[in-house]
Amino acid sequence: MTALPTTRYVSLTTFRKSGAAVPTPVWAAPDGADLVVWTRADSGKVKRLRHTSRVTVAPCDVRGNLQGEPVDALARLLPPQEWRTAIAPLARKYGWQWRITYGAGRLVGLLRRQERRAMIRISPAS
Repeated sequence: MTALPTTRYVSLTTFRKSGAAVPTPVWAAPDGADLVVWTRADSGKVKRLRHTSRVTVAPCDVRGNLQGEPVDALARLLPPQEWRTAIAPLARKYGWQWRITYGAGRLVGLLRRQERRAMIRISPAS
């Protein structure tokens, strides 16, 4: 089993129903052998994950330029009751930047009275 990248940004590639790959640079924090990612619930990557859990991840820069080889993995959307344990690694890795970003997203969700966030757990493919 190949380890998942633990760089500041990773390129998360999800797949459309047609099979076309869609890479997106994201923050991802290691949580054991897995990675956790936080994103908007209405994002394209969340919609594509509802179709297929197959993804690839690769180290990249903030613009998504790959800095290593992609690794095959499986992703799943976490139910809200699992968020607390998934948030901790992100808070540790990104510190004050995480707190500001997460806090702003949470405030907007409260004001609009709807959940706008999603947590994703990425595991190495067997």
